[in-house]
Parts: sequence; structure tokens; C-alpha cells
Amino acid sequence: MAKKKDLSKGIRALLSNIEKKDTARTEITTSAPPTTTGVSTVDIDLIEANANQPRKEFKDEALQELVESIKVHGIIQPLTVRKMGGRKYQLISGERRFRASKIVGLKEVPVYIREVNDQELLEMALVENIQREDLNAIEVAISYSRLIQECDLSHEDLANRVAKKRSTISNYLRLLKLPPEIQKAVSAEKISMGHARALAGVEDVSMQLMAYDKVIKNNLSVRALEAFLKPSSSAKKAPSSSDGSLPTELVLIRQELKGKFGTTVNIDRNNTSGKGKISIPFKNDEELNYILDILKD
Repeated sequence: MAKKKDLSKGIRALLSNIEKKDTARTEITTSAPPTTTGVSTVDIDLIEANANQPRKEFKDEALQELVESIKVHGIIQPLTVRKMGGRKYQLISGERRFRASKIVGLKEVPVYIREVNDQELLEMALVENIQREDLNAIEVAISYSRLIQECDLSHEDLANRVAKKRSTISNYLRLLKLPPEIQKAVSAEKISMGHARALAGVEDVSMQLMAYDKVIKNNLSVRALEAFLKPSSSAKKAPSSSDGSLPTELVLIRQELKGKFGTTVNIDRNNTSGKGKISIPFKNDEELNYILDILKD
């Protein structure tokens, strides 16, 4: 049963605002693949991290598991580096292995030494990062965005480089248009990629935030969220108000009520006088009793 305070909390805040708001793609040149000199052993102190490393978040638990594994088995998969000036090397991929090796206290690590320029370094780091299974959706989206902007790739070129459908690339990039609060929730795995995609399909930021809050408070599944966000056909046909438009706040309230009652809710309001009505249709006695139980509560 919905609690009265749950239903009224957001609605009252929204109602308070009604009076205030009453009205080239670039061609790519294919170059020869970078060469590899084979596996070498390098002093770990001669390796510097890549400042453009696309991965920004490393889970402590997973890192510690890798530390324990290296203590027992050593580094199974070599790091990938490139030669810098003097005796220095720069990390291309293997940031977690590099960090874990330092924690273990290894003096030397096995590496593949690649001959790459700055552009190739960035692209290799990003592509290698994207192919990891434990990246969150925002990290993947940021990597896609950087590949497009910094490596001068079109969406189609990027799709070919990472062996993904173009629509998949677009879906990830849309996540970067979500409010920061929702992006952080995706990164922290409070909501799934499915939730984020559904929210990204909503143009109104206020509606996105309200729906996100509902997901968190009510632990909504992706399907339940999609049902909540999907406008009913009858609502589309019905006039919103006497002059043909509802304030954004009332649109959000209508969606909130729809989620509470599980049925279409129509709101008709005269934007001049403020008078109007709320109607909640029902298909049978069972739906009527369900609505009445919520209203009684």
C-alpha cells in the first residue's frame, strides 16, 4: 500500500511551482599495426602510468584479490608498455596489474614493448579498456566519447573498431547526457544499464530525476520503470487542459499518480483560473477496489 506521505511529498513540491511556470564525418588513414618486441622484464620503477588512462575507478576488493593472486602465481599476463626517452617506459594497458604489483612489492615485471605514437597509445588504451568485462556503463560511454573526439572517429568507424553495433554505441553515448546524479548511480551500480537507457529516453530532466528517485525508493525493475515512463494511448488522445497544455509540474504529477494507481490518470486544468479535475478510470470492480484501497490509506 502506498503511504499518504509518499504520494504527497513530491506532488506538493511540484504544485508549488505551477503558478511560476504557467505557460563530417572524417576519413581515416589506415596505418601499419604497431610492432611488438616480445616479452621483456623491466624494472617496475622505470614504468610510469598513462595520464590518459580511461579507467578512473578501481574496486579495492578486486584489486586486493589480484594482489593475492600475484603473490601466489606472479603476473600471468604481461603489461603492455611503450618506450619513452632514456630508460623510461609508459604503460599502455594493465593498470590494475601495475598497481597490484607495486602493492606486492615486485621489483621487476614482464612487459610487451610496443612501438606506438601518442594517437595510437590513446586508441589502444581506450579499446583495451572497453573490452574489459568489469567496466561500468558510464566508463564505457566515456571511452567511446573519447575515441570519437580524440581519435577523430565517426560512430560507424568506432563501431567497426570495437566490433559493436552502431546502435549500441549511440545507446552508451546517450548516457552521458543524463544528470550527474544519475550518472554517478550508474557508476556505483545502484541502477543498471537498462534503467539508465530508459531514463535517457526521457527528455525532461525533472522527469528523469523523479523517475530515478522512484527506482531507488521502490526498487523498480527495468520493466516497471519502462511501464511508468510509457505514456498511455488514452492519455495521448485526451486533452491535457482547457487551453491544450499542462505545466511540466502537472505532467510529472500525472506520471506519479499513474505509477501509484497502476492505471491511466487524466488531469484537466484551466491555466487561467487554476480550476480543474483529476479522473482515474478503471476497467472493473477489482481495479476500482484497488484504487479505493490506496485512497483510503
